[in-house]
Amino acid sequence: MSRVLLVTGASSGLGQEIAVAAARAGYTVVATVRDTRRADGLRAAADEAGVALDVRRLDVTDEESIEECVTGVVADHGRLDVLVNNAGIANTFATIETCPMATYRANIEVNFLGVVATTRAALPHLRASRGRVVTIGSTRGIVGQPFNEAYSAAKFAVEGFLESLAPTAAAMGVTVVVVAPGPVLNTSFGANSGVTRESLLAEAGPYAEVLERYLDWVARGRWPGAQTAGEVAEVVVKTLDDPDPPFRVMTSQWGEQYARHKLVEADGRAVAAMTRSWVEG
Repeated sequence: MSRVLLVTGASSGLGQEIAVAAARAGYTVVATVRDTRRADGLRAAADEAGVALDVRRLDVTDEESIEECVTGVVADHGRLDVLVNNAGIANTFATIETCPMATYRANIEVNFLGVVATTRAALPHLRASRGRVVTIGSTRGIVGQPFNEAYSAAKFAVEGFLESLAPTAAAMGVTVVVVAPGPVLNTSFGANSGVTRESLLAEAGPYAEVLERYLDWVARGRWPGAQTAGEVAEVVVKTLDDPDPPFRVMTSQWGEQYARHKLVEADGRAVAAMTRSWVEG
């Protein structure tokens, strides 16, 4: 029997690539989307790759939706082996003084609490299968990005939540991994935020000059480690089959070097070993 994998946020971009790549690798893939009416691109990608996907609705901000989806997957497939937390939004690129609190709260709700809620629902079934939780983090969750405070804060929170959960989950047979890419090309993630350079500057108020300098810096190609969604998905699939993955998987050499500006070690093995020792007796 093939292993069953559920991925959130699969309607486009990285989630879609992960779903197709995992199906190609032999997993039974449940590809979840917030609105199944917007899944045509996902289904077309699966058809083009010659793989089958079980497309279902799951909204990471709706606990009833999460529970209904996870329960249905286990009822129909008999098990759940892997949860891939991928769903996320990019709804702000502003500093706190010029950004509404509602925008911050929405960012935290999807990018952090969505991971918490979906992981919570999946854990009983992952304990039964001795499976794993693989969550898409970000280098923004290691080094904070100017004018992207809400997103960085959410990804920092994801890292803290999962680093805290990892030793407890491991004691119950569940592996917890964060996959941390840098910039990802050719996705609709940023485009879905609906912002442009002009709109950002118009709303920046007294920070417009500082923001313009930062946007110019980004435009000059200061992110040489950018990868395609397909390249990141390949790393995710390798992580699924790694018998002893580190807590944090960087998706590129650039990402490892970037993380070392903040971390003594990029992959988190030493911290994971230390905290596991606290619960192993």
